[in-house]
Amino acid sequence: MTPEAIIVIKYISCVILGYLLGSIPCGVIVAKRFAHLNVLELGSRSTGTTNVLRTAGRKAAIVVFAADLLKGVLAVVFARIIMGISYLEVGIFGFGPPFGLVLAGLAAMVGHNWSVFLKFRGGRGVTTYFGGMMALSPIAALLGGELFLISVFTTKFVSLGSLVAVVGTYAVMILLTVNGWPLEYLLYALVGAVIIVVMHRGNITRLLAGSERRLGDKAEELRELNPGEGEG
Repeated sequence: MTPEAIIVIKYISCVILGYLLGSIPCGVIVAKRFAHLNVLELGSRSTGTTNVLRTAGRKAAIVVFAADLLKGVLAVVFARIIMGISYLEVGIFGFGPPFGLVLAGLAAMVGHNWSVFLKFRGGRGVTTYFGGMMALSPIAALLGGELFLISVFTTKFVSLGSLVAVVGTYAVMILLTVNGWPLEYLLYALVGAVIIVVMHRGNITRLLAGSERRLGDKAEELRELNPGEGEG
């Protein structure tokens, strides 16, 4: 087997591992254990932290947040182990270990949003996105997290906080890339942000219409909502 084929296999392995890690339905598992509830049938029908908070309570939400964050972190960490110092040249383009890390992180997001264990249902990918970013660029993840907290604290809209955070993280990564950080990390920030914005298109519509739910709304008020109102 040629060195090029080995590197391609490594990239594929990063994608598969990342997707399977991301597909672990932490929200479903934790909500059932803590509150004996199926979050896929309640509230926004999302497996993310916000829907778990509204339906299963604060303790369950904290566990889900940590678990979904860890999925992104582990996807990148394991990819780093798999890739080693591999490098692939395709024409004028070169693909090194950072590309494998980014593939793994994005695959974890895709797995979280479209889990193979939930018939391709899931969350919105925000927490897993920041988990991957923590492993790639802790500085960008920290600043993005601060933007999220500030936005949610001032507006009580988790969806708006998520959107501000990912766009802000991308902006930070632009500055870091200019100062020598791998271009592949900027690709992760961009593609991840696009996925999250698309997943929040319903939330954006409701924000503009003034009908978006705020943090702290009780679960009982959310049982009849249409799918798509959750975040995470």
